[in-house]
Amino acid sequence: MVNIGYHASHEQFLPSDLLKYVLKAQQAGFTLSLSSDHFHPWSERQGNSGFAWSWLGAALQATTLDFGVVNAPGQRYHPAIIAQAAATLSEMFPERFWIAVGSGQAMNEKINGEVWPVKRERNARLKECVDIMRALFDGETVTHQGLIKVEEAKLYSRPAVAPKIIGAAITPGTAKWVGSWADGLITVSKPPAELRKVVDAFHSGGGEGKPMYLKVQLSYHASEETALMGAYDQWRENIFDSILLTDLRSPKQFEAAAKFVTPEEIRSGVRVSSDISQHIDWLNEDINLGFNNLILHNVNREQEQFIDAFGEKVLPMFNNI
Repeated sequence: MVNIGYHASHEQFLPSDLLKYVLKAQQAGFTLSLSSDHFHPWSERQGNSGFAWSWLGAALQATTLDFGVVNAPGQRYHPAIIAQAAATLSEMFPERFWIAVGSGQAMNEKINGEVWPVKRERNARLKECVDIMRALFDGETVTHQGLIKVEEAKLYSRPAVAPKIIGAAITPGTAKWVGSWADGLITVSKPPAELRKVVDAFHSGGGEGKPMYLKVQLSYHASEETALMGAYDQWRENIFDSILLTDLRSPKQFEAAAKFVTPEEIRSGVRVSSDISQHIDWLNEDINLGFNNLILHNVNREQEQFIDAFGEKVLPMFNNI
């Protein structure tokens, strides 16, 4: 079964508007939603950064959608706090919430004033966090001394079924590592040949048979020019390689990095088209790679027209897959 989701972008919209959009998305036929736990937006133009965890309680109550959140435990957050937050949502809304964990971006995580570690150490820290969270979900009393320190932590309000911990990966190397410990994979859209490398690495690392989520970055509008320029305005800071995305430290630095990006270059990281059939073809390619959860992020600001058009013309094409 293929699930088509709506991405709720806290970086781009007020939390109150996002709640309206997920309600509209449910009415249109979307079955899940995803958001990222950012402290800062990618650019000053985006101009928002609502607290995802507060919003999730409201969104889960207001809809029947499944929800996921991308989070980086270990620096901005202690993993016991994230485990407590995830356990509470999962107890209140059984088997409707999952968490995707990654090693994070300096822009969001360095606000506590601590040193931003190299990738190798961030990965080691993340794995410690996952092990701690799973032990807490299982009802254990956890004491741990490592990159993360925990002293006699225990969760008393726990769900009957623990939330899935999905591993976030952009590169094949990280995807292979994630396959060894995560309950599934989440990655972002790329050309099929590049995505195939990520999928194969995830499977070879131990991910065979586990669910895979794809955040599809697209820009749709009935006008091709509006779709392109909307993506250029909102998403040009986010098309760089992960080695840059993870180490820049402020929205202004991202804006400086994107200063010479041209509108046409946006197409390297965003699926821009006014042709609905083209979007359907792209999604079929994703499904053929094994992604059974496709979360669509229309990166321009015209959310209602996107939800209406895809609800009418795209979602019905995948209802019986």
